[in-house]
Amino acid sequence: MATPVPGGGGSTGGVPSKAEAEAYAATLTNSDIFSKVKASVRTLPNAVVEAVAPGLMSNPSNVKRVEAILPKAKWDYYFSKAHPSYTYTRFLQAAAKFPAFCGDYTDGRNADEICRRSLAASFAHFAQETGGHSVTQYGNPEWLQALVHVREMGCTEDGTGCGYNTECTDPVFNKVWTCGTDAKGGFKKYYGRGAKQLSYNYNYGPFSQAMFDGDQSVLLKDPDRVAESWLNLASAVFFFVYPQPPKPSMLHVIDGTWVPNDFDKSRQLGNDFPTTIQIINAECQDSPTKAAAQNRLNYYTEFARDLGWDISKESMKCSGMGRFDGASSAAFNIYWEKDWKVGGDNKCQLVSYQTPYNALIDSQYTKCVEANWGVTLK
Repeated sequence: MATPVPGGGGSTGGVPSKAEAEAYAATLTNSDIFSKVKASVRTLPNAVVEAVAPGLMSNPSNVKRVEAILPKAKWDYYFSKAHPSYTYTRFLQAAAKFPAFCGDYTDGRNADEICRRSLAASFAHFAQETGGHSVTQYGNPEWLQALVHVREMGCTEDGTGCGYNTECTDPVFNKVWTCGTDAKGGFKKYYGRGAKQLSYNYNYGPFSQAMFDGDQSVLLKDPDRVAESWLNLASAVFFFVYPQPPKPSMLHVIDGTWVPNDFDKSRQLGNDFPTTIQIINAECQDSPTKAAAQNRLNYYTEFARDLGWDISKESMKCSGMGRFDGASSAAFNIYWEKDWKVGGDNKCQLVSYQTPYNALIDSQYTKCVEANWGVTLK
């Protein structure tokens, strides 16, 4: 095989081989932060995931940790009011898909403690996003009313509202995350579905890529699959482990992989639960603390207590927190785009904005080159 030349343009400066292109891509992603993030978003094949069930010896190690900390009886206690499609088995499968969730650590960090904290954080957000929010109606505390809704309230496939598909009419944006169409030729609806209430085509597309070997089209063509299958919980775990630069992933906030710099600290951003609220929708920037953010804090406090995590080990200050931006230590580029620079023929570069080619997923660099330059890499 020819030795890749600087810039990945092939041994003769023309179209590179697939091996040369991927070797060049590796040089562009050769950084500590990229390696850590890529490891944290790795996935297992769906066939392996769908074989997971409570109590099996064959379950992945992170699933066994979840089972030990969160047995089915505790799940049933937490989610007694949940929609029937949110099952304990499906949550275990969601965890199995992303091995870093409640995964092992080899550097001395306490994996069980991190798992307890991750579960408490996840469930607190479930309770706010999909909770019943009515002691009168449901008869138990609000923190025990999570997962009531599998689809956004008032939204249906046949209704006139809740499209969440304005971006589909934009020829540039629709090229990035190509919206599916229904039998009448109208665009599919990307309203909130699942435990995290996944919304918009620019979230369905990346989630589809993570779940289906880089294929964005599966869920863009069939978004309701997020409501009807174990993806209803996997979508929430995906959102927990995936970064959205300049924001780190919630997992890396919780487990300490993300290290805030002076800029982050000046904005009150740190390794604490309120920072995960800021990642979701910046509710903590308001002062005094807005009701939705206070709900999340209250729910987290209860779940943490019951799961054995001592919240006194972290800051719970929310109000007045600043937003993440390009000065954050979490700001790095994770999307491939055509290299427009002189000498960039048959190459792609890393950019900060969304494109269809996620550099955290294998083979996406090759797809970027082929799509943008009209070549086939062999």
